[in-house]
Amino acid sequence: MQDFSSEIKFSTARSSGPGGQNVNKVNTKVILHFDIMNSALLTLPQKIHLSEKLASKINNDGILILSCEQTRSQLKNKEIAISLLNNMVHQALIPPKKRKATKPTKSSKLKRLQNKKLHSLKKANRKGPVL
Repeated sequence: MQDFSSEIKFSTARSSGPGGQNVNKVNTKVILHFDIMNSALLTLPQKIHLSEKLASKINNDGILILSCEQTRSQLKNKEIAISLLNNMVHQALIPPKKRKATKPTKSSKLKRLQNKKLHSLKKANRKGPVL
Protein backbone atom coordinates (compact mmCIF):
# COMPACT_ATOMS: atom_id res chain seq x y z
CA MET A 1 0.00 0.00 0.00
CA GLN A 2 1.23 3.49 -0.83
CA ASP A 3 1.89 6.23 1.71
CA PHE A 4 0.28 9.49 0.64
CA SER A 5 1.33 11.47 3.72
CA SER A 6 3.91 13.53 1.79
CA GLU A 7 1.25 14.73 -0.71
CA ILE A 8 -1.54 15.52 1.75
CA LYS A 9 -2.47 18.98 2.97
CA PHE A 10 -4.53 19.48 6.10
CA SER A 11 -6.76 22.26 7.31
CA THR A 12 -8.70 22.41 10.54
CA ALA A 13 -12.06 23.75 11.61
CA ARG A 14 -14.27 23.80 14.65
CA SER A 15 -15.90 20.45 15.13
CA SER A 16 -19.54 19.83 15.95
CA GLY A 17 -20.61 17.27 18.50
CA PRO A 18 -19.27 16.49 21.99
CA GLY A 19 -16.39 18.36 23.55
CA GLY A 20 -17.91 20.61 26.18
CA GLN A 21 -16.47 24.10 26.25
CA ASN A 22 -13.70 23.10 23.83
CA VAL A 23 -16.17 22.85 20.93
CA ASN A 24 -16.32 26.62 20.64
CA LYS A 25 -12.60 27.33 20.84
CA VAL A 26 -10.54 24.35 19.61
CA ASN A 27 -10.20 23.34 15.95
CA THR A 28 -10.42 19.54 16.15
CA LYS A 29 -12.13 18.82 12.82
CA VAL A 30 -9.53 17.84 10.21
CA ILE A 31 -10.08 18.42 6.49
CA LEU A 32 -7.74 16.44 4.24
CA HIS A 33 -6.88 17.68 0.74
CA PHE A 34 -5.25 15.33 -1.77
CA ASP A 35 -4.53 16.39 -5.35
CA ILE A 36 -4.96 13.19 -7.35
CA MET A 37 -3.82 14.52 -10.74
CA ASN A 38 -0.54 15.97 -9.38
CA SER A 39 0.35 12.91 -7.28
CA ALA A 40 3.79 11.41 -7.96
CA LEU A 41 2.78 8.07 -6.40
CA LEU A 42 0.03 7.23 -8.90
CA THR A 43 0.28 6.31 -12.57
CA LEU A 44 -1.86 8.11 -15.15
CA PRO A 45 -4.35 5.21 -15.54
CA GLN A 46 -4.68 5.03 -11.73
CA LYS A 47 -5.32 8.79 -11.56
CA ILE A 48 -8.04 8.56 -14.20
CA HIS A 49 -9.60 5.52 -12.53
CA LEU A 50 -9.60 7.22 -9.11
CA SER A 51 -11.07 10.43 -10.46
CA GLU A 52 -13.95 8.41 -11.96
CA LYS A 53 -14.52 6.18 -8.91
CA LEU A 54 -14.27 8.94 -6.29
CA ALA A 55 -15.95 11.70 -8.32
CA SER A 56 -18.40 12.53 -5.50
CA LYS A 57 -15.52 13.43 -3.16
CA ILE A 58 -13.51 15.46 -5.68
CA ASN A 59 -14.09 19.19 -6.16
CA ASN A 60 -13.89 21.15 -9.44
CA ASP A 61 -10.13 21.68 -9.00
CA GLY A 62 -9.52 17.91 -8.96
CA ILE A 63 -8.73 17.76 -5.25
CA LEU A 64 -10.10 14.92 -3.15
CA ILE A 65 -11.51 16.25 0.13
CA LEU A 66 -12.16 14.19 3.25
CA SER A 67 -13.16 15.50 6.64
CA CYS A 68 -12.96 13.75 9.98
CA GLU A 69 -14.40 14.87 13.29
CA GLN A 70 -14.86 11.53 15.04
CA THR A 71 -12.75 12.29 18.11
CA ARG A 72 -11.97 15.31 20.27
CA SER A 73 -8.29 15.07 19.35
CA GLN A 74 -6.97 16.77 16.23
CA LEU A 75 -4.08 14.29 15.98
CA LYS A 76 -6.37 11.25 16.12
CA ASN A 77 -8.66 12.83 13.53
CA LYS A 78 -5.62 13.31 11.24
CA GLU A 79 -4.66 9.66 11.67
CA ILE A 80 -8.24 8.53 10.96
CA ALA A 81 -8.42 10.77 7.86
CA ILE A 82 -5.13 9.35 6.50
CA SER A 83 -6.28 5.77 7.06
CA LEU A 84 -9.63 6.61 5.39
CA LEU A 85 -7.77 7.98 2.37
CA ASN A 86 -5.50 4.92 2.17
CA ASN A 87 -8.47 2.53 2.42
CA MET A 88 -10.54 4.51 -0.08
CA VAL A 89 -7.76 4.63 -2.68
CA HIS A 90 -6.91 0.96 -2.13
CA GLN A 91 -10.56 -0.11 -2.55
CA ALA A 92 -11.02 2.07 -5.64
CA LEU A 93 -7.95 0.58 -7.34
CA ILE A 94 -9.03 -3.05 -6.87
CA PRO A 95 -10.13 -4.25 -10.31
CA PRO A 96 -13.72 -5.56 -10.41
CA LYS A 97 -14.16 -9.29 -10.88
CA LYS A 98 -15.34 -10.40 -14.29
CA ARG A 99 -18.79 -11.96 -14.36
CA LYS A 100 -18.90 -15.52 -15.58
CA ALA A 101 -21.88 -16.13 -17.84
CA THR A 102 -23.94 -19.09 -16.65
CA LYS A 103 -27.08 -20.79 -17.88
CA PRO A 104 -29.96 -21.89 -15.66
CA THR A 105 -29.92 -25.57 -14.75
CA LYS A 106 -32.59 -27.98 -15.95
CA SER A 107 -33.96 -28.40 -12.43
CA SER A 108 -34.22 -24.62 -11.91
CA LYS A 109 -36.16 -24.31 -15.19
CA LEU A 110 -38.56 -27.09 -14.12
CA LYS A 111 -39.01 -25.52 -10.69
CA ARG A 112 -39.80 -22.13 -12.24
CA LEU A 113 -42.38 -23.69 -14.59
CA GLN A 114 -43.99 -25.60 -11.71
CA ASN A 115 -44.26 -22.42 -9.68
CA LYS A 116 -45.85 -20.64 -12.64
CA LYS A 117 -48.36 -23.49 -13.02
CA LEU A 118 -49.26 -23.41 -9.31
CA HIS A 119 -49.66 -19.64 -9.42
CA SER A 120 -51.96 -19.79 -12.45
CA LEU A 121 -54.05 -22.54 -10.78
CA LYS A 122 -54.35 -20.44 -7.65
CA LYS A 123 -55.62 -17.50 -9.70
CA ALA A 124 -57.96 -19.70 -11.76
CA ASN A 125 -59.52 -21.11 -8.58
CA ARG A 126 -60.38 -17.59 -7.40
CA LYS A 127 -62.75 -17.11 -10.29
CA GLY A 128 -66.29 -18.18 -9.60
CA PRO A 129 -68.50 -20.17 -11.99
CA VAL A 130 -69.56 -18.29 -15.10
CA LEU A 131 -73.38 -17.74 -15.19
